[in-house]
Amino acid sequence: MENLPNCPKCNSEYTYEDGTMYVCPECAHEWSATEEGSVEEGLVVRDANGNLLADGDTVTVIKDLKVKGSSSTLKIGTRVKNIRLVEGDHNIDCKIDGFGAMKLKSEFVKKN
Repeated sequence: MENLPNCPKCNSEYTYEDGTMYVCPECAHEWSATEEGSVEEGLVVRDANGNLLADGDTVTVIKDLKVKGSSSTLKIGTRVKNIRLVEGDHNIDCKIDGFGAMKLKSEFVKKN
């Protein structure tokens, strides 16, 4: 018998394969084999091109972004150095020269 991973949600040992997915019969959680490693690592954030981002990376803004509470706009091509990844909808925390501290969505940046 194969050695299947325990469920990452409830740690049940009774998991089974269903095509390319793993399924837990106790809590009904489904996950793919590629998600298995990312669950153990913690926060996984990808840029607009699908590249994996990490704390301390430098990214470039790929779209003009309006800044809430200000009349200024964050222009396309703006480089953002030393990003920090956080949980939530806006998953990049950074400081931008001329704007200050800001949160960005990873879908609007690309890794340099």
